[in-house]
Amino acid sequence: MDPLSDVLSLLKLQSYYSGGFDAGGDWAICFGAHDGIKVYAAVHGECWLVVDGVGEPVRVRAGDCFLLPRGWSFSVMSDLGLTPVDIYAIATGPKDGSIRSYQGGGDFLTVGGHFALTGDYARDLLGLLPPIVHIRDEADKAVLRRCIEGMRQELRTPQPGSFLIAQQLATMMLVLALRLHLSEGVGVGWLFALADKQMAAAITAMHADPAGRWTLQALAERAGMSRTSFTVKFKETVGVSPMDYLTRWRMALAVDRLLNSSEPVSTIALSLGYESESAFSTAFKRVMACSPRRYGRREALAA
Repeated sequence: MDPLSDVLSLLKLQSYYSGGFDAGGDWAICFGAHDGIKVYAAVHGECWLVVDGVGEPVRVRAGDCFLLPRGWSFSVMSDLGLTPVDIYAIATGPKDGSIRSYQGGGDFLTVGGHFALTGDYARDLLGLLPPIVHIRDEADKAVLRRCIEGMRQELRTPQPGSFLIAQQLATMMLVLALRLHLSEGVGVGWLFALADKQMAAAITAMHADPAGRWTLQALAERAGMSRTSFTVKFKETVGVSPMDYLTRWRMALAVDRLLNSSEPVSTIALSLGYESESAFSTAFKRVMACSPRRYGRREALAA
């Protein structure tokens, strides 16, 4: 798999809620801070979207889709001069799987979902995204709307395998947002580095063989660069050194196996390129701030 697919394969859907609201007349509704990602599709009508901490309001028109990956509180309204009221104070109907109505509805209808993903890389990925991902491209909007509707159907009337399907649809929405942001902006981080052929070559090599005895020279050769130039460019583009990136990726794989397999720590250590359990534990503690065994126990108790 490519590096982005590698990372996304480690993410797990923790929870999902679907619904929407139908507003009429002059209206303004606010939503509190949330964990995870909220995603909406405007079915008909127009509104203003204001996210706390973001300077400029965004005009949302029928057919537009937007994702809110940072969890910041936000408001939607028919007029920027109105004072928002809390969604839970004014909307009727159950929280999950329903369309809430305000002031009789009829002027603006939106449907969407709210999902949370587990894992350290989930936080990293969401941290790379801007507070608002506004999707206007017709093809991208069509994909997103199908994902939203698919998740609603699978989780409203569960069938065998429904949760797995919902997880894959959630991942598709996240990929769509990541692709859009990657194509529109320039930033620092491994995601942005994938747009650079030289850096992508090195990152892909580490992902393809995380247990490999990688050196700066070997990675520089994969990138087609001198060792010095490669080291400097990697740090500038990714934000960490090549060896630090390799260690973090190995620890991400280790965490996944600690939580989802019964393999002993010694086996995991050897499979990730460490010559001893002790060397692996030292690296793990440096990155994760606790030993592998303690991490596994802590997450098991929290589950």
